[in-house]
Amino acid sequence: MSRNAAVPTDARRRTLGYLALVGATLSWAGNYLLGVIAVAETDPVSLTWMRWVLATAPLFAIAQLVERPDWRAVLQSWPRLALLGLIGVAGYNLLLYAALDTETPFQLSLINAFNPALIAIAAVVFLGARLGWRGVAGILLALAGVLWIVSGGRPLAILEHPPRIGSLIMLGAIIAWTAYTIIGRSGPRLPPISAVAVQGLIVAVCLTPFVLAQGLSLPQTTAGAWSLAYIAVFPSIVSYVLWNYALQHVPPAQAGVSLNLITVFTAIATVLLGMAITVPQVVGGVLVLAGVVLAQERPRPAPPERSRRAGRRGS
Repeated sequence: MSRNAAVPTDARRRTLGYLALVGATLSWAGNYLLGVIAVAETDPVSLTWMRWVLATAPLFAIAQLVERPDWRAVLQSWPRLALLGLIGVAGYNLLLYAALDTETPFQLSLINAFNPALIAIAAVVFLGARLGWRGVAGILLALAGVLWIVSGGRPLAILEHPPRIGSLIMLGAIIAWTAYTIIGRSGPRLPPISAVAVQGLIVAVCLTPFVLAQGLSLPQTTAGAWSLAYIAVFPSIVSYVLWNYALQHVPPAQAGVSLNLITVFTAIATVLLGMAITVPQVVGGVLVLAGVVLAQERPRPAPPERSRRAGRRGS
């Protein structure tokens, strides 16, 4: 009776986990769309600084409520958290906002979709991971898609005409996030929301001298202020809370594939807002998304003997 009653509960949690993934990726997609408005009225340094100044205190409060961490143990890892924060939290966002100043959100989200494949390559090089034929084929397909996107459908033309600066900056952004991911897989395991809170605090502190030197650039319109508020709340707080909840109930491989929803949501918003989508973007985006899905590792079934033993233990 109790075992049957647990089934709906597990199914409900799995469903909530998938809904959390949708909410997290939708929040991150908004960072691209509303980032364009915010960057038009401020600069990448000011925007990144204000984002994490506004988000840090709520993140610490949520971490305390949800994770109840040993803050002394977390702060003992501050050098590693500082490195992660400067590479991923600061570096990725500074480059993303700089790229949004010259390129469309949809174009950048397509390039960002290559990030899981790039992380897989880095894991092979730095962590000794292995790739099967699916992984190699998927990465090559995704790379072809990226070349198709940044070249406007003319890959060979890159040799004569370099891609637009915004696309190149976005490539730097996904390299930064790849480094953030690979470094984050090493070292002690820390409560994720607590770690993000500390990283956000370090980024805000480290960017303060630059803001003081250049001056703080504030949004000038209501739309710019609301865009900043959205960026400080949803991509910075809500997405991390939902993502970490989802990882407790959804297999990691499926969670990784769900990051492609950022591109899907950005594409839908681009169409609804009447912004142009080009044929090279569509073709390249399909190649990238198909390659990333193909490269995902599939869980191997347990050997029969092991499965029978597990069944006997559970009976």
